[in-house]
Amino acid sequence: MTSVLENMKCKICKKGIVGRSDKLFCSVRCKNYYHTNLRRVTLKASEGIDGILHRNRSILLEVMGKNLTQKKVPRFILEEKKFRFNYLTHYHVNKNGKMYHWIYDFAWMSFSNDEVLIVRKGH
Repeated sequence: MTSVLENMKCKICKKGIVGRSDKLFCSVRCKNYYHTNLRRVTLKASEGIDGILHRNRSILLEVMGKNLTQKKVPRFILEEKKFRFNYLTHYHVNKNGKMYHWIYDFAWMSFSNDEVLIVRKGH
């Protein structure tokens, strides 16, 4: 038995919803419209951040070179290349309490003497 759910309105067009009690949309058209716009807004918001992350990764690769798995460099070298230290994909604290800042498959760790250790994972 299909019935109009009392007080349940479609998130898009505000028509009454017929069917299951957990439905959010009155039709496939409204559901598709909602999800298409959600993806568009999410993509627009993340493009800028993703661009910064890709640029940071490129800088780390350029500074470290293709064949090394780790390298210590002066911090000012990254600063001169406009490396954005506040953008990362994740972080990890090792057993000594030092924090690795990850950008995809590269990590960097600051030292008190203005040096940065760059590490590449899985190379």
